[in-house]
Amino acid sequence: MGRSVVISVRIPEELKEELEKYEIDEAEIIRKALMNEVRRAKAKDLEREMEDVGRALSKIPPEEVVKEIREDREKR
Repeated sequence: MGRSVVISVRIPEELKEELEKYEIDEAEIIRKALMNEVRRAKAKDLEREMEDVGRALSKIPPEEVVKEIREDREKR
């Protein structure tokens, strides 16, 4: 993944104590949660882009699509 940076978060002291009590690796949990959020954001972006492409394609008349496909096939 490349270089890493340090981020910090404030949590209640009681939560930190419970994390230690149950030997929970908070760094790993935070890392995974952040990676999941980035994946979700990327998927949302892709979904928006697909909607934009769909809207643009819907403006092209079907006859034009057929014509372009025929012309492309004839060139081969």
